[in-house]
Amino acid sequence: MSFVEVEVTGNLGFICLNNPRNRNALSRELVHGMLEALRDFKERKIAVVILRARDECSVWSAGIDVNDLPRSSREPFDYHDSPQELMRAVQDYPGPVIAMVHGSVWGGACDLVMTCDIVIGDETSSFAITPTKLALPYNASGILHFINRLSLNIAKEMFFSAEPVKAERAERVGILNHLVPSENLLEFTTNLAKMMASRSALAVSIIKEQFNLLAGASPLAPDVFERIQGLRRQVYDSHDYAEGINSFLEKRPPVFKGE
Repeated sequence: MSFVEVEVTGNLGFICLNNPRNRNALSRELVHGMLEALRDFKERKIAVVILRARDECSVWSAGIDVNDLPRSSREPFDYHDSPQELMRAVQDYPGPVIAMVHGSVWGGACDLVMTCDIVIGDETSSFAITPTKLALPYNASGILHFINRLSLNIAKEMFFSAEPVKAERAERVGILNHLVPSENLLEFTTNLAKMMASRSALAVSIIKEQFNLLAGASPLAPDVFERIQGLRRQVYDSHDYAEGINSFLEKRPPVFKGE
């Protein structure tokens, strides 16, 4: 079974998450399918990419598959892990990547949506970033995706509470570019994508690259980067990290000790 459905219509490429039994969790297999599709679209010079889930899915994606996370004593969001590779592929794609969201978005999938250039959702959409529910030390590049899109206080609230931001507020705080009725979601998204595809692909790609470079233009001193790595290691070497993963897999509330 393919966990990703791919369609090309004119100069638009659609990537549809297709593993509803696992709530479209970003497993290695699903992420691999998305990466293959993005590479193919890039070779074919597809102007605009739309990420979506099937219409009947109430969960757009449940986020990174917990079964793929290391149990302890290893970086859980390594630079070379497939979800991180997917985020970079979305950022590096030369044309706009649009997330079309029907349903709830959780954890690492929320980061993926934040990485997209444009986000369009309907009234069922909601967005939650949940590492504190599992005692996961989120990576610096992922946090930067939120800082670049949202005001600092909203980003902090999302991380600290791990609670979903529902559609109307998501539009208000800047997660959504547009909030449209469910019955118009595909048409609205497609029309916007067609408009973007009609512009100069070269100019769009160069401007997107400038956005990416400028968004990360503040360099970190080596000692600051080392401190960030040390802080994160305190979490993934902790009792709470192992407890967060085990409690999720055992379907019980976690018992965190703060150590």
